[in-house]
This record gives sequence, structure tokens and C-alpha cells, in this order.
Amino acid sequence: QVQLVESGGGSVQAGGSLRLSCAGTGYTHSSYYMGWFRQAPGKEREGVAAIYSGGGSAYYADSVKGRFAVSHDNAKKTLYLQANSLKPEDSGMYYCAAALLERTMGWERLDSRAYDIWGKGTQVTVSS
Repeated sequence: QVQLVESGGGSVQAGGSLRLSCAGTGYTHSSYYMGWFRQAPGKEREGVAAIYSGGGSAYYADSVKGRFAVSHDNAKKTLYLQANSLKPEDSGMYYCAAALLERTMGWERLDSRAYDIWGKGTQVTVSS
């Protein structure tokens, strides 16, 4: 099955940038949606961004629109999240997730319940 490993997290001052990566193994030619989710201590996991592996549409949480960009490199089988103009409230554990296109139908793309393949996360800390 598909396995996901995140990297690229770290500590940055407010206004700085990070580029997160999610490397996948075990992929077939099946169509996937892939997404980034984050969770701060004491809060529920929230969807940040999602994209269809074949390209095209992308989805973003209102809180990150204009600052974050999600992309997917099919050749490298890697999902990216370019996070710019970071704010302290962006801090949290960032998780990469994936699901077959068929599984996501009927769910909003930023709903964690649509996904069944998860990485272990990479920590992002933004200081003021």
C-alpha cells in the first residue's frame, strides 16, 4: 500500500517561509487526492490544502489562502506545501494524507474523514 513520509518542518520567525515535502511509496497509476492537515495542541485536526494527483484543482483553507501553495510532482511522487508569510497561529504538527479519488467522493476535500493514508507528521513552529 501507499506510505507517506513528511519532511521540511522546523522553527521560523513570523513572516518567514517553509517548504514541506511528502514522499510517497507504493503508488500505482490510480488517481489520488492528497492533502495537508495540521493539528495544534488541544485543537482538532484541520484541513490546510488538497490537490488531485493528476493535476488541476486545488483546495485551501480560508486561513491560508494567498499564503500557502500545494503542488504535486508525479515523477518524484512527492507532495509539497509552500508556506509563506507564516504566522504563529500556523504552528502545529503537519500531516500528509492521501485517498483514492473514489473514496473522497461525497466528502469535502479538506475533511480528514475522506482520507485513509496518513504520514506521521512534521512539526512547524512559528515564533512572533
